[in-house]
Amino acid sequence: MENGFVVIKDAFSREKSDEWTKNMWVRLGCDPNDKSTWPTDKDRIHMPWHNREDVASFAPKAWGAMLDLLGGEERISEKSGWWGDSFIVNLGSEELERQKESLHPKDLDNWHVDGDFFVHFLDSPEQGLLVIPIYSDIKPRGGGTYICPDGIDMIAQYLAAHPEGVLPTPRLCFTPSTSAYADPKDDPHFWSHPDEVKKCNKFVEVTGEVGDVVLLHPLMLHSASKNHLRIPRVITNPPVALKEPFNFNRENPDDYSLVEKKTLKALGVDKLDFQIKTERREVVPLRVKIQQQMLEEEKKRLAELAKANVAQNVITSNPTPIAVV
Repeated sequence: MENGFVVIKDAFSREKSDEWTKNMWVRLGCDPNDKSTWPTDKDRIHMPWHNREDVASFAPKAWGAMLDLLGGEERISEKSGWWGDSFIVNLGSEELERQKESLHPKDLDNWHVDGDFFVHFLDSPEQGLLVIPIYSDIKPRGGGTYICPDGIDMIAQYLAAHPEGVLPTPRLCFTPSTSAYADPKDDPHFWSHPDEVKKCNKFVEVTGEVGDVVLLHPLMLHSASKNHLRIPRVITNPPVALKEPFNFNRENPDDYSLVEKKTLKALGVDKLDFQIKTERREVVPLRVKIQQQMLEEEKKRLAELAKANVAQNVITSNPTPIAVV
């Protein structure tokens, strides 16, 4: 209720993490022991998913906390009960490794709110929480996500003032626009988070260990950071959706979820009869096309690995006879 996030320690095991990430480097087409094979054209790679598992069995502690925050399992969409191996990998670069000073979080250029696949409203059910499962130990300056708890108030107030809806921008970040149907860059009320975030004072670098899960308010402003350590940072960010929109005007105050209470606190009110003025709709983000291409490339690499393993097993089980002299 104060900062808009909670960390669930040891939500899943290192063994489970190792199982899920065992083919990650094959999928990337890189050698984990040879940094010269790591991509140099981008410091973050958003991978598609191949496998999924029920969150309740994969990370039961995290699932229980998600239920607590959102008001119970009956409010959560069935499609949100799964996590996949769609890793977000931050490998850093040689240049960043040489830098001794880090950017102040106010100077990061990636501040955004998640949800590139739908028109945003204050009560949008598509993103009930921002969820960050951690699949690698993340140390300070190691590329951990930066969050800005102050930003929740700004985003909540902006969305409350624009019931006509807000489009995610073409660059996959959420920059509010006052029209859900106009191109945001043509909108006279275009609003940029990198400028607004400079007014904030509270920033947190998300560090942690394998198996930790960070649960954040859906309107949490956050940004990728620079990986100066060049130790691979691996996370995912599976959204959790609700069956119905958030309700900020419940008859019984005890029925508010903790996320709803935090939103109302950000608005400075006890209740709000929020009504949208345009229909809810999904949008197709650019990343879908990109990840589809990546998926095909990864499947090809995995098939080549499987073929090589079969050949190796044949050789091992049928060794060349040794002539006895």
